[in-house]
Amino acid sequence: MVKKCLSRMSGKLSRTVLRRGKGSNPFSLVDYTSRFFRAKLDKAGMTQSMSRVARCIDNGPMEGFWGILKSEMYYLHKFYDYESLKKAIEEYINYYNTRRYQKRINCMTPIEYRNYLYGNAA
Repeated sequence: MVKKCLSRMSGKLSRTVLRRGKGSNPFSLVDYTSRFFRAKLDKAGMTQSMSRVARCIDNGPMEGFWGILKSEMYYLHKFYDYESLKKAIEEYINYYNTRRYQKRINCMTPIEYRNYLYGNAA
């Protein structure tokens, strides 16, 4: 059996796994507001982030983050299965939050900057 390289799927994986925008996945806005979806989030211990319609204040920062993740991690590697991709995403998110210094937030990591803002500097 020949393994397909997931990073060579013409962006299909990017649209289905890494992007969660309206129109790029099988869920509609109604599905995201349903009790069933909310129950799944609660069971997974996740917090839902939802702005009002046409006021997507969190969409821009998240699109920017996924763009950075794809350019710094995803496009540089080949993924042959979902589990290796999932592990790489989790490791990158940890790196991004704890070790990736960013000039726009005073040359701190996101965790350091959050602690600085809330006075929890260790």
